[in-house]
Amino acid sequence: MLFNSFEFLIFLPIVFLFYWFVFRRRWWRNLFVVVASYVFYSWWDWRFLILIALTSLFSFISGLLMERYEGQRKMQKAVSATNIIINLAILGIFKYYNFFVENLDALFRMMGFHLDWVSMNIILPVGISFYTFQALSYSIDVYQKKLPATHDIVEFFAYISFFPQLVAGPIERATNLLPQFQRNRQFDYVKAVDGCRQMLCGFFKKIVIAEFCGDIVNECWNQYQGLSGMSLFLLGVLFTIQIYCDFSGYSDIAIGCARLFGINLMRNFNYPYFSRSIPEFWRRWHISLTTWFRDYIYFPLGGSRCDKWKILRNVYIVWAISGLWHGASWHFVCWGLFHATLLAIYNIFGINTKYDHVVAYGKFLPSIKELLQMTLTFCLAVVGWIIFRAESMTQAIDYFAHMFTNPFISGGMRFGKATMWCMLFLMIEWVQRDKQHALQFTNTKPFNYRVVRWAIYLIIIGMSYVAYMERFYDNSPFIYFQF
Repeated sequence: MLFNSFEFLIFLPIVFLFYWFVFRRRWWRNLFVVVASYVFYSWWDWRFLILIALTSLFSFISGLLMERYEGQRKMQKAVSATNIIINLAILGIFKYYNFFVENLDALFRMMGFHLDWVSMNIILPVGISFYTFQALSYSIDVYQKKLPATHDIVEFFAYISFFPQLVAGPIERATNLLPQFQRNRQFDYVKAVDGCRQMLCGFFKKIVIAEFCGDIVNECWNQYQGLSGMSLFLLGVLFTIQIYCDFSGYSDIAIGCARLFGINLMRNFNYPYFSRSIPEFWRRWHISLTTWFRDYIYFPLGGSRCDKWKILRNVYIVWAISGLWHGASWHFVCWGLFHATLLAIYNIFGINTKYDHVVAYGKFLPSIKELLQMTLTFCLAVVGWIIFRAESMTQAIDYFAHMFTNPFISGGMRFGKATMWCMLFLMIEWVQRDKQHALQFTNTKPFNYRVVRWAIYLIIIGMSYVAYMERFYDNSPFIYFQF
């Protein structure tokens, strides 16, 4: 079920009413969460509920076995490793089987051998990368004694399948989300209202900005050879805004929706396009994934506690895996290695990237230095997103080759209109860059007047409604559903 679908607008109020007014005891409420989440997921394809159930069951049992073998670290390590292998095997079969088969076949052909590899037309289950990583975090955290194993299978299944963040994150940690299902939850009006504001912000990002940019990107990308160099760069900028509004929009809806049910999810985006460096960008973009790789791969490899060359090795390993996580294609790996190279450059030259405050803190406008830093970081991000959007590295290279040709702009008023929308959106985010989300207003003028706040809400609702009705039968899924 899509957040931007008519079915979800019916589904959410029904679940909300049953959750708070029918199922008042914690265990029954958790069971209802599981049922509602499975209904939410089965709207896409009910057959893949088996995978979620198996992933949940294996990870739940692994926690019990590690508790049973308390004091026997070898046995606990074996149990945790077995669960990791099983879950990664499921992920590998459904997401990477054909990728590895095709590449092995190409490798053997280069050596003069022809092997009859068996390829399958496997459908990629929505959200499998997200809930698999969430399950792995539980098994690893129990092994590392960051939290005790749970004995309640219902609360654990609720932790894995909680519908707001089931298919595209944030990728929650067991240490944060699981304890929330282990205690009674009380309705908090203030948090629920702010959750609604954040959901409204997310819907506006997705339905208005992301869809508008996406229409142009999808139309022009297939004929990029006929566009000028400047237009190709602007097309990359539009995709840069599209993927941000699409993904952060989903996260805003998920986080806001969870708050309606008394659940706090971790922040996933922190205005990344106002970053002053690529390292800062990745501390602000898809925070739940980058911190997952940091804690479970980068730190175990030695992190930054080793010599500089090993640090660089660790960075390249993590970002190669990150690229592969995003998709079974070499251009995703190259996208990861591109960012690894940028991070390595910052590391080698010792450029300060650890800022303890938002850009232009306490000021309306940034300094010249901050503006240049943000511009450079944004342009580097655009280059990366062009590689990400391409269908192959061959297309990405050809795209860049065409970019450095005719400098004039082609594309007509549509490019200009889209650019104006993006600039307006970025201006709104700039004003609110120190807030949790763009509609989190303070008591400063003019937002301390209720009429001003409601005027903003109604304008956003009206724009979102018009944009939604224009494509009522053609609502596109969120980009990260495919990962």
